[in-house]
Amino acid sequence: MNRRNKNAAFTLIELLTVIAIVGILAALLLVAVSHAKAKAQKIQCVGNLHQIGVGLQNFLANNHGYPIAIAKAHPNSDYPGNWIRQIKVGGIGTLQLATNFYETSIWRCPSAAWKTSFLAQKPPPKTLYYGYNRFGVDETTNRLNSFGFNGHYDTNSEIYTAVGESEVAVPADTMIIADSFDASGGLERRDPGWFDNYGNTATRHQDKANVIFCDSHVESPTLKFLFEDTSDEALSRWNRDHLPHREKLSP
Repeated sequence: MNRRNKNAAFTLIELLTVIAIVGILAALLLVAVSHAKAKAQKIQCVGNLHQIGVGLQNFLANNHGYPIAIAKAHPNSDYPGNWIRQIKVGGIGTLQLATNFYETSIWRCPSAAWKTSFLAQKPPPKTLYYGYNRFGVDETTNRLNSFGFNGHYDTNSEIYTAVGESEVAVPADTMIIADSFDASGGLERRDPGWFDNYGNTATRHQDKANVIFCDSHVESPTLKFLFEDTSDEALSRWNRDHLPHREKLSP
């Protein structure tokens, strides 16, 4: 009887082996769950941008011009407030805007995570999850000679007018809206490491960014291609004339 009980028991080595196997399986499961969650969040983010793209096309059809990044226009114009509000009102047709609507629904990337140190600033910063290509490849952010969609600035009236549809040479290869990695609502060509001050740049979409082009299709280029590549192909996508304008890069 005692011999049968002794033979039926686990040895310490067997028990440790079982624990190790269970630990490995649990770790693999967590990795799989994490990857599945990240994939689902990326799909949701792309879906958000598709809907924003529909609003953008509606806005273009109604106004024959692109939203102005931060509009200073006449109050009764079709360009109220920033580009998000313009698409929301003039493209999606929502007249009653809730407070902080830009942090909810299709305007919120589910993968974005802002750093506590950034959110703790005083006054609390706005957190805009998608950014607008204001200046193109021009890293000097020159509002008077922008290759993006900031709008045409009149120094006398200090009012912006919209970039027209005909001013975009290749809509299918010109970026206009993408993930905002600094929560500013702008899309600027910077060193990706700079964005790490604000949130999870590299891990948000596994070293990629989701981008809307002027024809409203969505792509997911790598951060390296988006922010660091200096080939004509990479740079021309930033500019509405579809030229690289390498001379505008910082030395």
